[in-house]
Amino acid sequence: MTIPPGSQPANSGPRTAGDLASLDDRYDAEATPLARAVQHSLLAREQKTTQTRSEGVQRPRGTRVMVVANQKGGVGKTTTTVNVAAALAQLGMRVLVIDLDPQGNASTALSVEHRRGVPSTYDALVDGQALADIAQPCPDLPNLQVVPATIDLAGAEIELVSVVAREGRLRKAIHAHPRVVTDGRPDAPEDRYDYVLIDCPPSLGLLTLNALVAGDEMMIPIQAEYYALEGLGQLLETVDMVRAHLNPDLAVSTILLTMYDARTRLAAGVAEEVRGHFGDQVLRTAIPRSVRVSEAPSYGQTVMTYDPGSPGALSYFEAAREIATKGAR
Repeated sequence: MTIPPGSQPANSGPRTAGDLASLDDRYDAEATPLARAVQHSLLAREQKTTQTRSEGVQRPRGTRVMVVANQKGGVGKTTTTVNVAAALAQLGMRVLVIDLDPQGNASTALSVEHRRGVPSTYDALVDGQALADIAQPCPDLPNLQVVPATIDLAGAEIELVSVVAREGRLRKAIHAHPRVVTDGRPDAPEDRYDYVLIDCPPSLGLLTLNALVAGDEMMIPIQAEYYALEGLGQLLETVDMVRAHLNPDLAVSTILLTMYDARTRLAAGVAEEVRGHFGDQVLRTAIPRSVRVSEAPSYGQTVMTYDPGSPGALSYFEAAREIATKGAR
């Protein structure tokens, strides 16, 4: 897929946290790229501490079911899913994360049990078990629940081959949940979910297809490197096919730049091309490379609770705020 160059001005690259214009106004134009990156981080922290965490964020009218997918591995799908979910929960939203990757990395990061034999997405897809009976609370975030994935999920694609309407199993399970209300009806329960985030495996197989049929919106994390753009065309073709035949309501609503290194021209060039092609679908906030983001899962946490003041946590928080605000509009 060839993405034409954008028409963004040279100083309109992605920001990693905070009010973008106000931060840019305070940059030293003569500073080196490294100095600007450090300055940006410090200014973002300063601004973050002066904000009310839930300022300007309203609950959506109904449950927003978002699929986080990209068939390329290593672009930050699971990291984005768990940290955006945690940030939304910190903003006061009620969130359900559905781990659809047999590796179960989202379950690990959110510190829920996912050893073999634990009720999981496998049971929902293959046996039709209710998601309400499978979901576990996240220990660190009371507004967040998780449907874990176990290694059993690796065999689900084979077991579902002969099942009628196999690509709609997850959608059926989600819409049967009493706390999922997508139409914004006035008699909806107060504890309804505001967001359902589905973490997909790095493939375009039956599991990802189930997620695309189940979702109303799609979030695509893109690593700020040119290799990450190569498979994007194939992914968008799959989305078009799903929209044409299985789920006409599916929309690519959010594209998030991840692993953004403000010190390199390469990252800025990729960001400019992506923004030029996709426009407002790309969040203004980009996620910087951060050791703290990578460390957090080893402690069974997201970076939002592991190091809330780190640049990665601040950026994910701003990305979640942007997602919530755009959805409200």
